[in-house]
Amino acid sequence: MRLEVTAAKRVVVKVGSSSLTTAAGGIDPDRVRILVDSLAGVRARGAELVLVSSGAIAAGLAPLSFAKRPRDLARQQAAASVGQGILAHRYTEEFARHQQVTGQVLLTADDVTRRSHYRNAQRTFATLLELGVVPIVNENDTVATSEIRFGDNDRLAALVAHLVHADLLVLLSDVDGLYDGPPGVEGATLIRDIRGEADLAEVRVGKVLSGISKGGMHTKLDAARIATGAGIPVVLTSASLAASALTGEEVGTLFHPTGRRSTTRKLWLAHATEAKGQLVLDDGAVRALTERRASLLPAGITAVGGEFVAGDPVDMVDTSGCVVARGLVNYDAAELPGLIGRSTRELARELGAAYEREVVHRDDLVLL
Repeated sequence: MRLEVTAAKRVVVKVGSSSLTTAAGGIDPDRVRILVDSLAGVRARGAELVLVSSGAIAAGLAPLSFAKRPRDLARQQAAASVGQGILAHRYTEEFARHQQVTGQVLLTADDVTRRSHYRNAQRTFATLLELGVVPIVNENDTVATSEIRFGDNDRLAALVAHLVHADLLVLLSDVDGLYDGPPGVEGATLIRDIRGEADLAEVRVGKVLSGISKGGMHTKLDAARIATGAGIPVVLTSASLAASALTGEEVGTLFHPTGRRSTTRKLWLAHATEAKGQLVLDDGAVRALTERRASLLPAGITAVGGEFVAGDPVDMVDTSGCVVARGLVNYDAAELPGLIGRSTRELARELGAAYEREVVHRDDLVLL
C-alpha cells in the first residue's frame, strides 16, 4: 500500500473529459456514477476531497447538436455554458447518493494571481471544506478566453492542489499510468515510480488530441512537475482504477515530491499566466532581481514591448532575450517608455509622488 495515499488528509482529484463522456460528446451517466462511487470513499474515510473536472464543453456538444468540439471561441463558450450546468447537476445527484454535498467553483488565472483575488479564492475553498462540501472545480470557460486555449485541466489541478494545501494529487486519465513508450506498443513498460527528472530521461510520450478532450501525457507530466516541485505527491492512473488508486493500491505511476511548498500566488504567476508584454533589463537590474530579490525599478529597464495595462503579467528578459522573471506590472505599456532608465526619485520630483513606485514589486514577481 502507498502511505502517500492512505495518509493523505486532503486530496485533489482531476478527471478528464474522455473519462466522463460518450464518443458523441454527451455525459455518460454510468461513468460518472462509477467515478463518484470511488471518490465518495475519500470522504467516507475522513479525508477532504476537491474534484477538478473537465467535461463542460464536452457535455454541451450533444444538446447543441455539435458533432465535435468546435474550433471557434464563441461556440466553445456556448458549449461550456450549456454543459457546465449539466455536469454540475450530474455530480450533485451522484454525490447525494452518498449523503455528500457539492459546490461549484469556476476559476480563471486572475482569481489567484492578482493580489486582490487570491486570498478570496483561498477563503472560499477553506470554508467549503470546513463545511464538509466537495468543491467541483473547473476553469471558467464560459467567459474566459486564454483558459479555453489552455487545453486540459491537468495544470489547473496541480495549482489547485497547491492552493488548498493538498497532501495528494490524483490525475485520472484513459491510460493506466506512465509508460516508457506509447502504451499498447510492444515493449512499452509501465513505470511505477518517478523520483525526479532523471527518471523521465528515457520516457517518450506523445500529444493526443481527440474530438472531445485536449492534451495528452505532456500536460500530465507538466502538472506532476508543478505539484511535486511544491512538495505534493502525484498518482497518475486511469479513471477505471480510481477506487484502487484512492485506497492506496500500487496502481498507475507515483510521482514523488521533489521540492517544497512555495508562495501560492507566485506558483500561479509562473505556471498559469500568459505574458502580455516584455521588459528588457540591463545587467544591473538582472543581478538585482536574481541575486538580491529586489523589485524592478524604471532605471533598470532599457526597452518595452507588447501591449499591457497595469496589473497585467509581463516577462522580464536580459539583454540576450532570455526570460529572467515574470511579474505583475504597475504601469501601462504607453507610460513606460518615458520612464525607463530614470530613477524613481527623479521621476517623483518631475511627475509627482505617484511615480516613485516600482515597475514590478518583488512580491509580485517570480524568477523563472
